[in-house]
Amino acid sequence: MAAKPTTTIARKARTRAEADFATWLMMAKLGSFDTLPDNAQKVLNDYRERLERMSEIESKAIAVRETYQAYYSDMGGTGEAPEPEPRSPPPAEAATDNVVRFQKPKPKPQPKVTRAADRAARPAPQTGRKPVPALLIFAALVAVVVAWKFLTR
Repeated sequence: MAAKPTTTIARKARTRAEADFATWLMMAKLGSFDTLPDNAQKVLNDYRERLERMSEIESKAIAVRETYQAYYSDMGGTGEAPEPEPRSPPPAEAATDNVVRFQKPKPKPQPKVTRAADRAARPAPQTGRKPVPALLIFAALVAVVVAWKFLTR
């Protein structure tokens, strides 16, 4: 029963570590390195030092792992932070480019309606006032302005 809370803490700590590292890295790239907290600056400095010795992916993985371990213990996890469950690999199409493609929803098929059923489905015309065209309203406003100018002279 103790494994359940530990995995929940581990999952939250891992997600937070990944998000924070990405945020810190972006802020540093945008020139806000000095405004970051001390722990973030230390993680990024270690990350930069490792970049000279290894690839960016390896260095990032180590930085996230260190941050994850710190967050795990801060959130109440006991012992060594467990390894996260492996994520499913992205589809082959997504692996080639990091572009998010939006898809339009498929239109719902419209039922075929006969003319008689179409007439029956239309709403009955309103028996009240008919709408006034915009041009007529504009002309009336111009007439009021002209009459006002004429009468105030």
